[in-house]
Formats: sequence, structure tokens, C-alpha cells
Amino acid sequence: MGLFARAIEEAGIPTVMLAAALDITSAVKPPRAVFVNFPLGHQAGKSFDPEGQSRILLDALHLLETATTPGTLVQLPYKWDERDPLDSWEAEEMRHPSLV
Repeated sequence: MGLFARAIEEAGIPTVMLAAALDITSAVKPPRAVFVNFPLGHQAGKSFDPEGQSRILLDALHLLETATTPGTLVQLPYKWDERDPLDSWEAEEMRHPSLV
């Protein structure tokens, strides 16, 4: 993904990536990325949660305005379940990937 983003950037179009895997995104170093610690496939937010999705999208777009260093990676503070500060969905996802 980082390679595609760099090619698009070379054409003069700024990009920002919604990252699903922090370690991979850190290694690939796309021009700009936001990481949301949500289950895979949900980086833009929960289904049927337009307010949460809008917050994530606006934060990602804001990075286009504020990132001054190539390879900027911002971790957004949102939780999949606010009642679960330890993000235990991660352990459950490892045991049963299709349940989340």
C-alpha cells in the first residue's frame, strides 16, 4: 500500500492511509497514515455508526493538513468498546477470527 500511496503522491495527489496493522504500517512507511485499533476491516469505524465513522474520517483528512514529515503515522484514540479499556477483542480475534 505504501508503494501505491507514494506513486499517487508523485502525481501530486496527497494520500492518507487508514492502517489496520501498526507494525506493518510502521515498516512500509506510507506518506501519511492513521492507525485505528479496531478489528481488521473496520478501520473506518463500526457498521451503522455514522458519527464514529465521521470522526475517524475527519481525523484522517486532518492529517493531510497537519503532517509535515513524510511517513507520519498517527494512532487515533478510539476504542472498539469504551467499556473495555484493554481492547480484549484482540485476544478474542486471535482465537476466533470470524467472531468480531
